[in-house]
Amino acid sequence: MTVLLDTHATIWLATASAALGKRSRALVNEALVANQLAVASISFWEIAMLIAKGRLQALMPPADLRARLLDAGVAEIPLTGEIALLAASLDGLPGDPADRFIAASAIVHRATLVTADERLLGWKHGLKRQNAAK
Repeated sequence: MTVLLDTHATIWLATASAALGKRSRALVNEALVANQLAVASISFWEIAMLIAKGRLQALMPPADLRARLLDAGVAEIPLTGEIALLAASLDGLPGDPADRFIAASAIVHRATLVTADERLLGWKHGLKRQNAAK
């Protein structure tokens, strides 16, 4: 089963942050070993934007971070027309476009979404989720 990291979970993984909880870290490591760990391409855009706006301090350029994750075996889920159209039609999900694309990516790929975003965790949908902080 594919495990899809939300943007903040991607950052926590890349920086070895303790914010990524024990259960989530185990799930992520199992998925990585099984070649089932993924990041939505929109997360790389979101990371680059956070750095550009000064809301995230870069340990390395975003392109280097992306290359490092991909080289480690993390798969990149591209933004497709199917995902974009689904993202536009999701009911009850807050309007943040990146969150919508990430949720739609998880749905299309039948992935478990690892997120600590309370809005995504509380969203009334059958999407499988793991609280990244736990």
